[in-house]
Amino acid sequence: MTHPRKLSLITVHFVVWMLGLLFSLPSIQAAEQPNIVFIFADDWGWGDLSCHGHPYVKTPNIDRLAKEGTEFYRFTVASGVCSPSRTAVMTGHFPGRYNIDGHFAWVPSNAKRNMPDWLDVGAPSMPRFLQQAGYATAHFGKWHLANNMIPDSPEAGVYGYDAYGTFNSSGEQMPVHEDSMHANKFINKAVAAGKPFFINLWLHEPHTPFHTVPKYEWRFRHLENREDQIYASVLSHADDRIGEVLDNLDRLGVADDTLVIFSSDNGPARASGPTELGLHYDTATGAGWGIAAAKGITAGRKGYKASLYQGGINVPFIARWPGKIASGEIDDSSLISAVDLLPTFCEIAGAKLPAGYEPDGISQVKVLKGKATSTREKPLYWKYESPWPARDSKPEHWVSYAIMDHQWKLVTNKDGSYVELYDIASDPLEKKDLKTSNSKVVRQLQKTLADWQASLPAKPSGDMFSGERAEL
Repeated sequence: MTHPRKLSLITVHFVVWMLGLLFSLPSIQAAEQPNIVFIFADDWGWGDLSCHGHPYVKTPNIDRLAKEGTEFYRFTVASGVCSPSRTAVMTGHFPGRYNIDGHFAWVPSNAKRNMPDWLDVGAPSMPRFLQQAGYATAHFGKWHLANNMIPDSPEAGVYGYDAYGTFNSSGEQMPVHEDSMHANKFINKAVAAGKPFFINLWLHEPHTPFHTVPKYEWRFRHLENREDQIYASVLSHADDRIGEVLDNLDRLGVADDTLVIFSSDNGPARASGPTELGLHYDTATGAGWGIAAAKGITAGRKGYKASLYQGGINVPFIARWPGKIASGEIDDSSLISAVDLLPTFCEIAGAKLPAGYEPDGISQVKVLKGKATSTREKPLYWKYESPWPARDSKPEHWVSYAIMDHQWKLVTNKDGSYVELYDIASDPLEKKDLKTSNSKVVRQLQKTLADWQASLPAKPSGDMFSGERAEL
């Protein structure tokens, strides 16, 4: 028989143990389900970072992410323009599956281009998968999976977000500079509730119009060129807002339990020729400076926004997760794509993918944690309507299809009558066309690409059309 005093001590120890277990649950949850902050800029070129050697742009907060995390030099997005690139992130699928081949505009333009009017609400949705796994989910910033000119398009919440503030969407347009403020409020609330959180922080910068603020223009008053001053100021403003979120993670003590990724939806925009600086009005974000101030650089990569050469799709990708992802490292061999983000985030979060869902991407958790690889299980594909022959004003914007498999990248015009082949591993700037000396590789890639093209739908279907279609 146990002595009453000993029984009392056992009871006390048990209660203390249970209390310790209860108070440690949030940290156990954080270890098993880390927070995720995905920062997706708009038109931010590979060379538009001070840590990438930009001559005058200053990005100390993004530089901090690079210093405390790993840069992945071979990351590519799934399109050279906004809406299809974002579709790939949301669904883990190539956007061609949904006939989302260009940016969402007003209904007549979408119909003319054989596009839907928004991303189908029933499509696979990364935030919905994470929400079902117990995450608090939020989206603040650009949307553009519909358009503000389509008032009957769904708002972001139906895709799996607990909270959101958006522009380039239906409903009230969130001011572009309020993204970090709302993100921090959401983070504070989630941490107080002991819930893991996922946030899409989709910045406006440096998309036109350029919404400058005197404080940031003053920082670059030494620049003689007005366009350079405008461009540097908006990037600096965006970088500061990223810093506000990083500082908040530090203040709350959750930085070590948070994966933070910075990337861009496509390469930098450029005017096709000499353009006079002037104001431009956007119905979603208001007035600002126009395309003449678009001074983004690709650090030697060929092409710009809307090109399927590397300048349009090879963008910055920096990942920080203290204790899990190495600090101050560069991975220049692993081929990571935007379609990989959904399976990667879901594996990290312990979120189960629905039965029957097959992502086009693959989980890159091992690669993020330092196991670099130069091979890839699945090819990558791109589709974008481009003119042929190439226009003199945009000589690197003729590619309508591209495929990347292992070290090879094949680009082709719309009817396949002209191709180029690059060893993208050893020639990331696409300087040497190798099709003549590698005809067998060309034929293999052409066949694989043709098989993928044949799998795509001829036209969009599903709940993706505005009531305005009936008026066309």
